[in-house]
Amino acid sequence: MKEKDKVRTKSDVILIGAGIMSATLGVLLKELAPHLTITVLERLDAAARESSNAWNNAGTGHSAFCELNYTIENEDGTIQTKKALQIAEWFEISKEFWGYLAGTKRILDADEFIHSVPHYSFVWGKENVSFLRKRFDALKKYELFKELIYSEDEKTLTEWLPLVMKGRDNSEPIAATKMELGTDVNFGTLTRAMFRYLESLPGVHVHYFEDVKDLERAENGYWHLTSNHLQTHEKEHHEAKFVFIGAGGGSLPLLEKSDIPEASGFGGFPVSGQWLRCRNREVIKQHFAKVYGKADVGSPPMSVPHLDTRIIEGKKELLFGPYAGFTTKFLKKGSYLDLVKSLEFDNIFPMLSAGMHNLPLTKYLISQAIQSHEDRIAALREYFPEVKSEDWELVVAGQRVQVIKKDEEEGGVLEFGTEVVAAKDGSLAALLGASPGASTSVSIMLEVLADCFPKEMSSIEWKSKLKEMIPSFGESMKDNPEVCRISRLNTAKLLELNQKTNVSSQVTI
Repeated sequence: MKEKDKVRTKSDVILIGAGIMSATLGVLLKELAPHLTITVLERLDAAARESSNAWNNAGTGHSAFCELNYTIENEDGTIQTKKALQIAEWFEISKEFWGYLAGTKRILDADEFIHSVPHYSFVWGKENVSFLRKRFDALKKYELFKELIYSEDEKTLTEWLPLVMKGRDNSEPIAATKMELGTDVNFGTLTRAMFRYLESLPGVHVHYFEDVKDLERAENGYWHLTSNHLQTHEKEHHEAKFVFIGAGGGSLPLLEKSDIPEASGFGGFPVSGQWLRCRNREVIKQHFAKVYGKADVGSPPMSVPHLDTRIIEGKKELLFGPYAGFTTKFLKKGSYLDLVKSLEFDNIFPMLSAGMHNLPLTKYLISQAIQSHEDRIAALREYFPEVKSEDWELVVAGQRVQVIKKDEEEGGVLEFGTEVVAAKDGSLAALLGASPGASTSVSIMLEVLADCFPKEMSSIEWKSKLKEMIPSFGESMKDNPEVCRISRLNTAKLLELNQKTNVSSQVTI
């Protein structure tokens, strides 16, 4: 930094991006260390305008209750349960933290952002029914999935899913599992509530229209950030001891600019999403569930179809998708040059190698991009046999940037998930990747704290506070059924869940 460059903000922590991840980390840090000063830099005009926005993500409250891509079937016919159990536990941890915030009135009422909506997996065909039964048997023995119900009975399935079953030709086997504990989460509303709480605290400043262009380590040990104010077009400067890059698809370019060795070899593959949104309120009234199916053979994990009840801004909605597409943008409101600009000497080979090993994904994205409205309706018809094309419209969801990593054997591999990249000295961390991100945000940010604040995380003070905010902290819900039971009882009360009533009276059907 040149001497003439005036530093606008100097703080202990800078959070880049005003999404669910930065909100979660910011609140955790201020609860654990109230003396910390925090600056948030966001390029748009408000929080949660990109991936955390309700229309830009699935909002399922990814808990692995119904997402079949988390339980892969092995060649010997056994079912992998590790990922499903991990995600289920991580979501319970998120609920504990949200329950703490709602219960202590740090944020708005839970009814504003989370609702009980049952989760279903629905399949047809002999092989898929066999898979679902084996999945049920494998998961049912764990407390996290104890309330999972399985049925192949047509009458039962009709009671569960009238819209899905009406008009269906059941000449082939069908089956479903049901989890009453499922939820719908409006991560946009939750994120904004957390930022309102943060901004009410001393030492926290949120700056919008700040497009971070560069960051480098200064001689004084601080990170120096340069941003462009999108309204005044002035260059501004910021300094902090610790930086978290939680800018969604914009994280990779900034991580590359940091030049930390740990960032070497990372690349990104952008994927856009689309939904069919129901416009017929009478149809919306007939469905109250999240119904996940099985992706077609050869399709990537992000293609798992679902017929999805959502509660957005107090209004019940119905979506089907996702339909994938390809763009070179890393953000919904980004630049078509994002992908090209992300190419560097150390990630070109991993990215090319990952591309060569994922030609089916390229083919899939092309096929999705050229689909007609009737093609999309045909896919929906498998879940809603009596669908009428005119009742549905196409809406564009958010951008996702899948992680590409170096690999000794493959050269480069495409990862479907989230990845924390942290500097060895703990002064900087970045979050890359996509689903199940938002739903597991608390566990992911606990990982950031462990990587970047190891001394503090081992202190009695921090451990005690974490236990207050997250009662299961340091214990395993998977291995200790009683911990899981107590956690769910507490969060059900604090978040007003599982009351088996209609959607809240505040929701417009």
